[in-house]
Amino acid sequence: MCLAVPAEILSIENDIATCRVGEGDATIQTSIMLLDEKVDIGDYIIVHAGFALRKLDYEEAQETLRILREMLKLADEHGVQQDML
Repeated sequence: MCLAVPAEILSIENDIATCRVGEGDATIQTSIMLLDEKVDIGDYIIVHAGFALRKLDYEEAQETLRILREMLKLADEHGVQQDML
């Protein structure tokens, strides 16, 4: 199972964006060639399988990240392995 996650764009070169995932230092390289709208540094996008699927507004990205954090917290409290999520 794969999960699309919000990622913040840190830089863009050609059609490849370097994005921060979550609140840590983890980054990914993501193709933005499938997007219908222009994105800029600081924008949030939904990433799945190496491709940006759509742009998110800031509030939507933060709410999605909050829900994902809550899911991980609940899984941890119930002894569910996080790699299974």
